[in-house]
Amino acid sequence: MNNRPSFLFSRYNSFKFAFKGLATVFRHEPNMHLHVMASIVVVVMAFRFEVTRTEWCMLIFCIGLVWMAETFNTAIETLTNLVSPEHNPLAGKTKDLAAGAVLLCAITAVIVGLIIFLPYWQTYFNV
Repeated sequence: MNNRPSFLFSRYNSFKFAFKGLATVFRHEPNMHLHVMASIVVVVMAFRFEVTRTEWCMLIFCIGLVWMAETFNTAIETLTNLVSPEHNPLAGKTKDLAAGAVLLCAITAVIVGLIIFLPYWQTYFNV
């Protein structure tokens, strides 16, 4: 008899664990709270200015990119803390690199946001 869990049950567990990970990063990471607040501002502005479908896609992609980077960063920091609880220069470098990746994604998202929103702001403020 096959004792392996069914395909559907194993997929259910995969999603359950993935959502558990997302809940952890959204609840416990202060930087993710900042990303969520910035995302809300962007979405409100996008609705307000009635951005194009293509602009929506770029904005949603950038939001997802930053959120993914922050989630990966949290995973890397957690694993680094597990395997190297004492101070270690390589552990610090690993954490710095992961944080740098988040910063690059956030800078990219800001640039895309400026490219999209500057013309709307100029029109709105009659500049």
